[in-house]
Parts: sequence; structure tokens; C-alpha cells
Amino acid sequence: MSRHRLGDAYADLDPDSFGRPAKRTRPRTKDRPDYSKAELGRVITVDRGRYRCQMAATGHMVSATKARQLGRKGVIVGDLVRVVGDTSGGEGTLARIVEVRPRATVLRRTADDNDPSERPLVANADQLMVVCALADPPPRTGMIDRILVAAYDASIEPIICLTKADLASPDEIIASYRPLDVPIVVTQPGSDLREVDELLADHVTVLVGHSGVGKSTLINRLVPDAGRVTAAVNETTGRGRHTSTSAIALELPTADGWVIDTPGVRSFGLSHVTPQSVLGAFGDLAEFTKGCPRGCTHTAGEPECGLDAAAADGLLDPGRLASFRRIIGAVSEPLAGESR
Repeated sequence: MSRHRLGDAYADLDPDSFGRPAKRTRPRTKDRPDYSKAELGRVITVDRGRYRCQMAATGHMVSATKARQLGRKGVIVGDLVRVVGDTSGGEGTLARIVEVRPRATVLRRTADDNDPSERPLVANADQLMVVCALADPPPRTGMIDRILVAAYDASIEPIICLTKADLASPDEIIASYRPLDVPIVVTQPGSDLREVDELLADHVTVLVGHSGVGKSTLINRLVPDAGRVTAAVNETTGRGRHTSTSAIALELPTADGWVIDTPGVRSFGLSHVTPQSVLGAFGDLAEFTKGCPRGCTHTAGEPECGLDAAAADGLLDPGRLASFRRIIGAVSEPLAGESR
């Protein structure tokens, strides 16, 4: 380098900088991009870092990535998001999710009851339909209880759907859950789904249940072009095979509303749930627990539980109390997977 160019290079040196060139950086700003006018969409499904979104204004299906500024913030099925970039939905186009709108609800579970890490499954559902087969595979009330607890904890209204009524009677399960005032619908192959349609209209409903209970079959009847894969139950183990590998949101064709199909589950951890959060969904019962001792779990055998006093005084139906205590017991009972 010539002497002239060396002189130019050091012309701006601070005499007190010990020969280091002065920093040339742009001043920091606290201003952030305004995405309030960006297009709004709903996340339909997630696959290996790609998010399929349906745009609210146009109905276009758009493939998108997550913007860097969202950091570790997860984007899950059901999220309402702001999207920028190419939102035409054309082949090969890719947009970008820049904002996740506040969630009304989040359905969560943990891998097991000792896992402290919550796993968000679905956002913005206001109903949860527990799908349970009456046979093939046999009903597991322990799993129904756990899914109901997760719904109550998330402030999502539960529904129980009993499938395969052509194989077994639903009467025992209906009697067991009737005191909870949970809507119960019964279906079988070819049955009229009018009652189901009425429950789903104008709602976002997530379907949860064991593998093989008929969730995908039900989805295909509700949304004929859904094309969800179905499979038979293993005759030896009595277990269903996972046919849905990821959650997907589908718009109902006959009414305003959405259904979200989720992969079949074989366990449903509740380490993130407390008895108090479940009790909050039962306003009539919560009133009787105001005088309970500190730390009361409201389960059977708790000394001086206000629920026992209310039942003894004839203020609380014993059947409702028994049903409530059965499901709330799922919070403290160890997870037993398939045996439940």
C-alpha cells in the first residue's frame, strides 16, 4: 500500500485511541417494524419448519417460514398470525410469519407426569371433543378423564363423542359422565351426524383421542374432502396405529366453524395442571371450597374439604361430586399409559 493510501486510512484516527480505527456503526434505534397492517392468517398445519396458513381476506393457502424476530416463540396449529411477503399462494412462493396474535386458549400436555416441560398442541380452540370408541379398542375412562382435565385447565369447553356404538352399548359411560354436564354424542358407521354438526357450528373444536378410535373417520365425514388416512386396530394388541402424524385445522363445509384433527395419543401427561385450575371450571363447586384448608386438593379423604360438607348438607349432588373427584384424581394419579 502506498504512503498516500496509508495516510488516508489513518486520517480519522482518534489521537487517544492507541492507533485503533474509529468505529463506524449506525446508531441503534428502538423503533420496530409496524406489522399491524400485515395480512392475517390462520396456521393450518406445521411441517418441518414450514407453516401452512389460510389467509383471512382471500382464503389463499400460503406456505410460510417464521421470522427471526420471533426468536424461540413457537407457532402452532390454530394460531392467528400476521404474514408478509408473497401471499398469493402460487406454486413455489414463500411468505413469512412476523407476528403471532394473542391466543384465546392453548391446549397443552406433557410427555408424562414427571415431565415439567409443557407441550402446546393447539391454539384458539374453544371446544375440545374427546373421541372414544366403545369397542375395538375398548374405552379407557382414565384417558377420557385426563383429556377432560386438560380441557378444563385450558378453559376449553369439552364434548365427549362415543364412536362404534354398533359394537357396544354407550349407557355405562354416559351414566358415568352425565353428572359433569358435558355434552355427549354417540355415533356409529353411517349414523346421522346432525347432532355433531350442531355442536361444532360456529366453534373451533379440537379432536383428541387414542389411536384407532375413529377420529379420522369422523373428520372425513364432517369434511368430505379432508382425505384423512384411516387404519384398522391391531387384533393382537387392541391398539390403533397412528394414521395422523401432525395436527391439521379444517374448515367445516356446512357451517361456520373449524375442526382440528390431532394425532392419536397413548398418554396424556398432566404435570402442568393443578386441582385449583380444574376447579375453576366448576363454578358451583368452587363456591363450596372457599373455607377449605390451605393446600386442599378437594379429592376424597381430604380432611375438612368444603365439598364433603356441602354434600352432607344436601347442597351438592353426590353423583356430581363423585364424578368431579374421579376426573380431578387424574391430576394426582400416576400416568399408566395404555393400561388406563
